[in-house]
Amino acid sequence: MAERIVVALGGNALGKTPEQQLELVKSTAKPIVDLVEKGYEVIIGHGNGPQVGMINLAMEFSANKGGGTPFMPFPECGAMTQGYIGYHLQQAIQEELKRRGIDKECATVVTQVVVSEDDPGFQHPTKPVGSFYTKEEAEKIAAEKGFIFVEDAGRGYRRVVPSPIPQRIVERKVVEQLVAAGDIVITVGGGGIPVVETPEGLKGVAAVIDKDRASALLARDVKADRLIILTAVDRVSINFNKPDQVDLASMTLADCERYIGEKQFAPGSMLPKVESCMQFVRDSAEGCTALITSLSRAAEALEGKTGTVITR
Repeated sequence: MAERIVVALGGNALGKTPEQQLELVKSTAKPIVDLVEKGYEVIIGHGNGPQVGMINLAMEFSANKGGGTPFMPFPECGAMTQGYIGYHLQQAIQEELKRRGIDKECATVVTQVVVSEDDPGFQHPTKPVGSFYTKEEAEKIAAEKGFIFVEDAGRGYRRVVPSPIPQRIVERKVVEQLVAAGDIVITVGGGGIPVVETPEGLKGVAAVIDKDRASALLARDVKADRLIILTAVDRVSINFNKPDQVDLASMTLADCERYIGEKQFAPGSMLPKVESCMQFVRDSAEGCTALITSLSRAAEALEGKTGTVITR
């Protein structure tokens, strides 16, 4: 039986504009199809921070200019990113499959993810979206629009929105049916469209679910053998960017807890990736593992040549 893996793509796999993204996903498709070629069942999740911020700003700008353009709520902006990122990814994957003579289909599922209305994340927005700004630009926009900005890893200031914990993936059965049919599925785009359960049904809320946490939940629920989080580095490090930096080939759950206690992993960067891996390993069957590595070396990492493996 084929090993089932959920792959969470980092922002480095996607561009900042539709044109740039269309080119970049051609390279992204190759290591993904490498995994398919090796016989893995592949399910793909991806981020959408820059994209959802771009769409939200464009829609808001257009609505403020008048002319009949309606205000577009944040959940709808998230759904738009699932559509256009998924379209680019599946097209690139389809072309790469065709080039290699692999007879498989790839499809995007617009995915809703249930969150709790009482999630403390709604009181403390932390998820960066949109472009980077200087301190002065961020303060000006915050004064005009009431947005909250934070400094992001030395790269500038970004708007932050609530990031509630994902509870349930609404379209999980559809994803499982497609995978069972042998298809490659792109799902939980941007962490999924956040929705809350109401007496009238599901209702979208203004938030961004962390794509790594959503991918971990998905991996557990579809009984994946492995969760792979792809990022900009080959391995997780402690003492990152310091003279005594150490790259880690593996971590147990106890190791992860210790390093988190030492504040080795940056919030909004490596920390949610490590926590998501821990969540999957802890909640899944014995023997299931998680892996953090770079996109270009994903196949090598699965062979144990690089990457950081998280085990129970």
